[in-house]
Parts: sequence; C-alpha cells; structure tokens
Amino acid sequence: MPGFFIGRVKSLKYAVKGFFLLLTTENSIITQTAISLVFVGMGFYFKIDRVDWALQFLAMGLVLAIESLNTAVEKVCDFVHPDYHQKIGFIKDIASGAVTFAVLTAFLIGMLIYLPYFL
Repeated sequence: MPGFFIGRVKSLKYAVKGFFLLLTTENSIITQTAISLVFVGMGFYFKIDRVDWALQFLAMGLVLAIESLNTAVEKVCDFVHPDYHQKIGFIKDIASGAVTFAVLTAFLIGMLIYLPYFL
C-alpha cells in the first residue's frame, strides 16, 4: 500500500512540474492564461452568477487543456522528425484544429455570458 501512495505523490509532482513548465515556457499557454484572467476580471466586474462562473471556468480549462495537449503533440512530432515532413505537418495541423474547436466553444460560451451585458 505505501508504494501506491508514493506513486501518486510522484505523479502529482510531475503534473505540477508540467503545469509550471507550460505556464513559464509556452507562449500559447501564457497568452491563453492572460486571456482567461481578463475574463475572470470581467466576471467580477459584471457580477456573473454561479452557473456562468462554472461555464466560464469550464471553457477556460478546456482551452488550456487542449492547448497543452497540442503543445505536447508538437514537441513529440519535432522530436521524432525534426525536419519538415508532410505527415508530421498533417498531425500537427489536426492537433491545432482541436485547439480551434476548444477556442470556438469558449468563444460561444463567452458570448452567451457577456453579450447581454453589452447589449
């Protein structure tokens, strides 16, 4: 049983390390985090309700999680095949497309929450 808990603690340590690596080294994550903070500020300014907060945090988490996975895919692709290759480019484009889905979803959620305040 102690091995199980030690394994979980090590996993958590690696996860926190990855979290901080993303926040400190990846421009796309830094940008998405800054945009998220703007929306948190807007949430306080407009005093959005609890459900809107939940939807907003879900949307922000979705974008950051998918962006993080996209970054991991790009890093693996660059490691496996550093030179340009058509199939690697296709894989990277697909991963980037997943980010686009997440961003569009977050945008629509943001519109549903904030558009009434601007109209």
